[in-house]
Amino acid sequence: MAGTLQDTLASKPLSFSSSAPGWEEYERFRRRCIVLLSAVVAAWVVASALVIWWLFYVQPMPTISRNLVPQVLFEDGRTVIPMPNGNLLGDVGTYQNDLTAYLRFDYLQDIQLIAGSHVYIVTKERKSGPLYTLYVQMPNDLMKAYRILGELVINGYIHSYDLKSPPTSEILRWQKETKLFYAAYQLPVREQLLQLPRAALTSAVAQFILFKVKTDRRVRERLQPAAGKELSTDDALNFAADMIDVAQFYKIPLSMLLGIGAMENNYLDIRGDLKHAIWKRYAQPGDIVLRRKPGWVLVSNYSVGPWQITRETLRYAHNLYLEDTKRNYNKLPPRLRPPRMLNFNHISTGVLTTYAGLLLRNLLDYFHGNVAEAEGAYNGGPRDPNPKYSAGVEMVANYARRVVAMAAGRKGNAVSQTRLVVKEASAGGSRPLAP
Repeated sequence: MAGTLQDTLASKPLSFSSSAPGWEEYERFRRRCIVLLSAVVAAWVVASALVIWWLFYVQPMPTISRNLVPQVLFEDGRTVIPMPNGNLLGDVGTYQNDLTAYLRFDYLQDIQLIAGSHVYIVTKERKSGPLYTLYVQMPNDLMKAYRILGELVINGYIHSYDLKSPPTSEILRWQKETKLFYAAYQLPVREQLLQLPRAALTSAVAQFILFKVKTDRRVRERLQPAAGKELSTDDALNFAADMIDVAQFYKIPLSMLLGIGAMENNYLDIRGDLKHAIWKRYAQPGDIVLRRKPGWVLVSNYSVGPWQITRETLRYAHNLYLEDTKRNYNKLPPRLRPPRMLNFNHISTGVLTTYAGLLLRNLLDYFHGNVAEAEGAYNGGPRDPNPKYSAGVEMVANYARRVVAMAAGRKGNAVSQTRLVVKEASAGGSRPLAP
């Protein structure tokens, strides 16, 4: 039996012929394993090489211009760190629209801490729209520049800063660009604001409102009760739309509303004159009675809202509204329509804006269209208009009318992209402002 098996094996040796069943599958599997193993080994070698390079590669020393390396000097017993090229500027803010940039530019020039320093507006073009950066010239001393900029931040004039030392040629270019920007907002205009495109006008008015709110001292220094009362962009847009609707409804100048709102409370919705009180013959619904004596009551008469309307004047304005049969109040947006019953504890900013417009319309009619007298009477009353108050309102109104008209008249286009045609106040004609 054993011999027979050996003979059989000798006569028929084992064969691994490529024609054997499953041979092709085996070969494909073997090749795949070899390729996969080779790829893993190659990836490991490359990764190891990269790690070794990252750990041991020595970066070359960067080339630094000698003009950008500050020096350390000692003058009159104090340390001075000037820039060799003599140029040191603070980057104090970047803005996405030219009106806000110009308002901030104008505002910075009146800050005593940097009085006499040059302020530049620099435009950076992007596909999504230009950016506007403000630079303030600093003394050529890093120590002093940091102190000044730090004080600007502490006082809320700016939010942050960065120091730059550009070449003189670049500063000269910034000077030319700033002159153009300044010229675009300095020409006197006689534009009718309410005739400008509604969307552009609303945006420009909202930017002006936001600027006045954010630069109010109470907001800058976070003083109570203004702390946390900043308006959002949507709030400002709604407020601007309300002012435009009220100005159109009562046929009063929009700039008049802008001037009154800025003079009264910088558009902040907070109470004022909290200790103000008046004596009257009897208490009425909603009165806060402080004292009583025979035949008289002392009631609180503080002011409310951005228009600083006193409680007694609110009662008067509401009665004017109830008696007003000349106007169809359904033409006003619902948010601006006063209710039939006055509730001192629930008056929206929109309704207060309507009351302010009605009071101004009533004063304009009383003074036969004399704007200055009506503005003075808003503060001092019809019997004793306040001329100083009126002068302040006119100053703000004229400024607001000029910058808002310039910004809205460009319909969202940048100064550098538009040829402006502005009407001169002194002459009836117009002239183009080249970009």
